[in-house]
Formats: sequence, structure tokens, C-alpha cells
Amino acid sequence: MFRLGGDPALLLETDEQRQLRAVLRDLLADTCGPEEVRKQAGSPRGYDQVFWERLACEIGVHGLALPEEYGGAGYTFAELAVALEETGRVVCPAPLLSTVVLAGHALLSSGDRQACARWLPGIASGALTATVAGFLHPADVTAERGPGGWVLRGEVDFVPDGEGADLLLVAARAPDGERLFACGPDGATCDRTARRVLDSTRRQAYVRFRGAPAEPVGEPGRAAGVVDAVLDAGRVALAAEHVGGSAHALDAVLAYVSQRTQFGRAIGSFQAVKHRLADLLVEVEGARSASAYATACLAGGVPELPVAASAAAVACTGAYRLATTEYVQLHGGIGFTWEHPAHLHLRRARADEALFGTGDDHRLRLAGLLGLTGSTG
Repeated sequence: MFRLGGDPALLLETDEQRQLRAVLRDLLADTCGPEEVRKQAGSPRGYDQVFWERLACEIGVHGLALPEEYGGAGYTFAELAVALEETGRVVCPAPLLSTVVLAGHALLSSGDRQACARWLPGIASGALTATVAGFLHPADVTAERGPGGWVLRGEVDFVPDGEGADLLLVAARAPDGERLFACGPDGATCDRTARRVLDSTRRQAYVRFRGAPAEPVGEPGRAAGVVDAVLDAGRVALAAEHVGGSAHALDAVLAYVSQRTQFGRAIGSFQAVKHRLADLLVEVEGARSASAYATACLAGGVPELPVAASAAAVACTGAYRLATTEYVQLHGGIGFTWEHPAHLHLRRARADEALFGTGDDHRLRLAGLLGLTGSTG
């Protein structure tokens, strides 16, 4: 029988986390307004390098959940979740999810101390961007031994931030089984093409390996476990982002309906609007609770993490979808315009719905994990 686990104290926000939230919110207010986000997303890199370095060096966001021996601060994922929630509020285009969460967690989960010592310090300092390939979607990549070492051949699609990442961590088939490989892509042996996606603040790419040099990470046969761990970490991180985005949408709608008048009254005083806002508040607070529990499970190494991660994915994705819908609709005509920031959140919410599996995928997974499937599955 499934039971909730973990330390309840991990569900509470500490003074340090509150201070981190305040500092981040001030920085993001100055550097990631709607216009700045549009400019960053439309730039060749997709984000502002100066802002990326400030996040890493001034606040130390990149190294929050990394061990001190690898250049990190030695905190837990709970502190990183605070940063993800705040960056989610502003639809930050910086590759925190791909570099810090997915690639960072892949290296740590691999158990390869040499690989961690080589690449994690660069991630912690902001000098290195990285991502994973063949984790989120099935890939046809094989690894073979060449004259100078391992090389990768094949292709993988929809790699998050794959066009500009300095390091690719690739799940590939090798003669001794499925393995994880680290590849520093170059134009001679690796083709990377940006995909046109709904959310321009979360770039994805098609990658084709043509004998690309690579180094094995971790032991043979452990790739599947690493992929599962990384995907659950990604789901928890995405849930935190969605809580931040949902909270922003709710705050923005409340401010607007309190000021916008119709028939001589603020539209927020109309009962129909109140009901919609009350329903949204319930959804957002439910998502916040689900995200907090999933974060506590990941930070505390609780075995119930897979259940918590999928439950948070369902709750937080649903809340963000509703929040962005109300964000657009309750702003009336202005909410449908290109100039208003509502569409940035709407695009992020819709695109993220399938990033680590759809809501139906997670419900089916939860049914299996909780033993609720019948004889026909």
C-alpha cells in the first residue's frame, strides 16, 4: 500500500529560502520583464549571457543543488525549486531546466565521480551549458568504438536547448548495453537544427550524430535508471515553474479586475468573475501543495518520488493551463494582443503539457504505481 513519506519539515519554507526568493524576484523584475523576455528569446543564443552569468555568479542559482566538492553550494533541490518557481513567474528563457536540472541530475545520478568532477564545476559557475538527448523522446543513437575512442551515430529529435548547448549527455545503444555518453558537439560530426516550436522561450532542436566523439559516463546497463531519475527530477522542476507561472497569472488577473470598470463597477465585483477567480485560487493552491511535496521527496531522497512527481505534473500542469486561460480571457481584448505578456505564459503552458508526458500519461503511470490497474491493464 502506498503511503506518504519524507520529512514534513521539508514542506516548510526556511528563512534562507525566503531571502533567496526576494533577491531573485528583484533581479528578475529588472532583467526579465515581458519586453526583455521577447528580446532574449529572439536572440541567436536564446537568452542573455550577462543575465545567465549574474544568476550563476551573483546568486549562485546554478550550483544550489550541487555538492560542494563539484563547485556547488551543497544545498538541496528545495532551494533550487525556489529559483525555478521565480523564473517560471517571468517565463525566463535561460536554460536552467536543461542545464542545471536535466544535465546536472544526469551526471549526479550516473555515479561517475570523474565525469562529475569534469563537468559539474562548469555548470555551477555558469561557464557551461548542457542538456540531455534521447531522454524525453525515443532516439535512434548508437555508440561504437572507433580508432580514437567512442563515437556516436544516429539522430534524436526535440532536444531541449540542444542547438546551443556546450555539452550533450546522450542515451545510446552500445555493444555492452544501453549507456550514457557525454559529447561536446562540433559542426564536423554533429548537425544541430533548431525546431520551430510553440514556446520560443524553451528552444528545442534536432540533432544528428555523424561519428561524433563521445566519452562514456557511468557503468554499462545503468542508463535506464539514470533516465528515469532525470525525468522525475524534470517533472518536479517543471511543476515548480508552473506554480510560479500560475501565481503570476492569478496576481495579474486580480490586479486587472480590481481596476477595470464596467457599468460603473470594478469587474472583479461581479459574482461570475469572483467564482472563476475562486476556482483558480483553489487550483493554484492545490498545485502549490503538490509541487512542495514532490520537491520535498526529491530533496530528501524519498522512495515515493515517482508518485509525487507524476501527481505534481498532473496538478501543476492543469493549474497552469487554467491560469493562463483565465489570464487571457479575463483581460478581455487586450489579453489577446501580441503586446500583452499573457500569450508568453499561454504558449509556455501549452508547450510544457507534453514535455515530460501528457496528463493522461501521468494518470496511467500513477494507476500503475498505486496498483490501481485492472486485469486488462
